[in-house]
Amino acid sequence: MGRAFQNRKESMAKTAAAKTKVYSKYGREIYVCAKSGGVDPNGNLALRGLIERAKKDQVPSHVIDKALDKASGVGGEDYSPARYEGFGPGNAMVIVDCLTDNPNRTFGDVRACFTKTKSKIGTPGSVSHMFDHCAILAYAGDDEEAALEALMEADVDVTDIENENGQITVFAPHTEYAKAKQALLGAFGELDFEVDEIQFVPQTTAPIEGDDVAMFEKFLDMLNDLDDVQNVFHNAELPEA
Repeated sequence: MGRAFQNRKESMAKTAAAKTKVYSKYGREIYVCAKSGGVDPNGNLALRGLIERAKKDQVPSHVIDKALDKASGVGGEDYSPARYEGFGPGNAMVIVDCLTDNPNRTFGDVRACFTKTKSKIGTPGSVSHMFDHCAILAYAGDDEEAALEALMEADVDVTDIENENGQITVFAPHTEYAKAKQALLGAFGELDFEVDEIQFVPQTTAPIEGDDVAMFEKFLDMLNDLDDVQNVFHNAELPEA
């Protein structure tokens, strides 16, 4: 798998000015996760991981609690996932994951980001087949054999395990997320996961050069400015700053 995954997902906030947007996106994601899998983090591992990630990103407790309260009540917003695929500047492959209460509005907003940067939005499946949809769990450690043994005993379909710089990184199909995380917690107790996510990891990369670099960065900024956009995954290889 390599370490490519770390650079492929755009962080939801790079400056203090974006904090409110981060809180909103986490709140929406926590609401949807709790609504579908239950509001108890101990019984909903996806929710537990999401809350832990939100806290690491300094999302205040009241934002998390408000989302959980909404999910435990009746009614509230009705968000549904929406995924768009296409080719960005430099012909890089892009997947845009959204949570929306108005699919028509969201599609129009995302399509405008593609159009205004001379990019091309595609049909479902047009680029996702070139990505691996992975559960990724990374924690401090150096014994990948013990990790592999714990995962195999739990009958987890492990894709890859890396041991680099004192960190174990486990890759598994996205459908194995809960089982893989439970196996690691069961074997090693409480772990402080550096990475605890489901991501699209590109199978190949596309170097971005020349004028396409600034255009691709503009494209990503436009997408991340949309309230409905939760994550952007791509295979672009941008020059190091």
